[in-house]
Amino acid sequence: MLDFIYNTPTKVFFGEGKEKCVGEIIKEYGYKKVMIQFGKSSAVKSGLLKVVTDSLDECGIEYVTFGGVEPNPKLNKVYEAIKIAKSERVDFILAIGGGSVIDSCKMTALGVKNDDDVWNFSIGKNKPVSALPVGCILTIAAAGSEMSSSAVLTNTENNMKKGCTSELNRCKFAILNPALTYSVSKYQTACGVVDIMSHTIERYFSVCPPTLLTDEIAEGLLRSVIESGSAAIDNPSNYDARANIMWASSLSHNGLTGCGREGYLAVHQLEHALSGLFDNVPHGAGLAVLTPVWAEYVYKYNIPRFERFAKKVWGVDGVDPTDTALKGINKMREFFRSIGMPNSLSEFGIDKSVCEKLANNCTYDKSRTIKSYIPLGYKEVKDIFELSF
Repeated sequence: MLDFIYNTPTKVFFGEGKEKCVGEIIKEYGYKKVMIQFGKSSAVKSGLLKVVTDSLDECGIEYVTFGGVEPNPKLNKVYEAIKIAKSERVDFILAIGGGSVIDSCKMTALGVKNDDDVWNFSIGKNKPVSALPVGCILTIAAAGSEMSSSAVLTNTENNMKKGCTSELNRCKFAILNPALTYSVSKYQTACGVVDIMSHTIERYFSVCPPTLLTDEIAEGLLRSVIESGSAAIDNPSNYDARANIMWASSLSHNGLTGCGREGYLAVHQLEHALSGLFDNVPHGAGLAVLTPVWAEYVYKYNIPRFERFAKKVWGVDGVDPTDTALKGINKMREFFRSIGMPNSLSEFGIDKSVCEKLANNCTYDKSRTIKSYIPLGYKEVKDIFELSF
């Protein structure tokens, strides 16, 4: 097991109706004026925004609202939010939504407290030194941003989607009410299931010394998400299934399933290039296509690991290690298809001729290599994209 630091400072309020207490929670921290960020319309139509503002009003907390945050949150929208947050002198930022809204809030928080352009934090040119505090009311279980140290933005000028990792990005609190996810469509629920699984799978498949306990935690989380994901798609109002998925979303990306291991998140790097160029590709759906292809591309470099994955996660009963490993990968692909996810990039209406551009964007004009069981340079990345059609 490798040395590690495990930090989870986010306070979680889990259960039905917890969003009604948001004013009391923020008041207890001592914050006076809040910027509320949300997506296009669901927070308003569902009445959740009013529940939040009523709670803030009851506690005498001022607020300003900022709606219209898109999936794959855009840099230019964050610039708008930063400008308003500064002019309104807010001292806290509250996200109502999923990973996109939370990431927008995190980057806004960095932008308010640092003189630098927040995009410089995303491309690794500089590091932030301070941030406004952020909290969230989660409405989509997927990205795990509610407890993670990362935030992802898309720069539409160059079609680049980049993540910024910093302990300053940790939310002060996260309100998790599974009932708020009942209205999430079956397709978006499935996208969330894949994203949650990917956060754990990509940590699980890294070269490092044995990590028995972390492996058992990861495998148990994956089995739970497989079972609960199918149950939630069959019955969107299944509270227990939604609760398991929501909690798994947080645990899959707060560092727990990677303790003692390196975290490459190689497939995420490929998918960021994909959805950065094609905004119509939901993150989880892109991962559903790329993850099995990546696995088939690299499995032979650690067959015992993929064999264990097949047996412990997918229940494959095999004797031949190679055959068992491949059956596990196929089981994963079949599961993604069973919950309504695509199995090829052509299903998005994308032409195979774009593979060179995707590989170029992913490797930053052939200037970087992505860590995996083998280094993934331009050629390997291009291969994976081509095999995804």
